Amino acid sequence: MSLPSDAFRHVAARPHEPLRTFHPRRAPLGREREDALRFLWPRLGFSVHDADSPIPLTADGRLDTVALFGRPAPLVLEIGSGMGETTAAMADADPSRDYLAVEAHLPGVANLLGLLDRAGLTNVRIAHGDALDLVRTVLPEKSLDAVHVFFPDPWPKARHHKRRLVQPSHVALLRSRLRVGGTLHCATDWVDYADAMLEALTADPFLENTADGFTPRPAHRPVTKFEQRGLDLGHEVRDLVFRRVR
Repeated sequence: MSLPSDAFRHVAARPHEPLRTFHPRRAPLGREREDALRFLWPRLGFSVHDADSPIPLTADGRLDTVALFGRPAPLVLEIGSGMGETTAAMADADPSRDYLAVEAHLPGVANLLGLLDRAGLTNVRIAHGDALDLVRTVLPEKSLDAVHVFFPDPWPKARHHKRRLVQPSHVALLRSRLRVGGTLHCATDWVDYADAMLEALTADPFLENTADGFTPRPAHRPVTKFEQRGLDLGHEVRDLVFRRVR
C-alpha cells in the first residue's frame, strides 16, 4: 500500500481567505512514521483539504462524529496536537469523551497515529490541515464539550501577531462551537501572548474565567517535551481555562 504523491499537501490560502495561523514546513518522517501513515491513517484520520481523504459528513454537511468514532460521546477538539503525547495521555485518562486532534504538520500526525496504535486507544481521531477551516465548515454550533489550544505558534514578531490563533475573531468562532458549560483551555510559554490571550478571552461576553486571571496548570494536562524545553529555557508557562456561560 502506498500513499498518493499529493497526500497531505497544504492548499494555499487564496487572497480573500483568512490568514493561516501556522507555517507549513516539511520534515523527514522515517520508516516507522511512514508505516503509521500507510496502515493507520485510513482508519484513524482524515484530511481537512484533500478530497482523497474526505471528511465524514452527515446528510446536512456536518461532521459525522458517530461514524467517525463509532459511538455518540462528548467531543473534545485539540487544535495543534504537536507530536501527540498530550492528546494520547489525556484521551487515555478520559475514555468517556472522544478527542479530535487537528494538526498541520505531518510528523506530528504520524507520531500520534503510532501512539494510539501502541496504546490501543479508540477515542482519538486525527485531522490533518487547518483546524479553523474545519471548525468553520463542518462543526455545528454548541457541538463541542471542550477546545484545547496548547502552545500554539506564538508568532513573536509584532508584524505577525495577526496570524496568532488566539485572537478575538477566532475566540468567538471557537466559543460558538462550545456547548453552554463547555471549556476553552489555552496554554503558552510566551508571556506577551499569554497576556493577549487573557485579554481576548476576557472580552468575549459568552465566556467566564474559571480562575482569577491565569489558572494553575491543571494536573490532567501533561507536561510535553516541547513545554519542558521552554521551562528549561526559563519560560513561564501560563494556562487559561474559560467556560461558556450562555
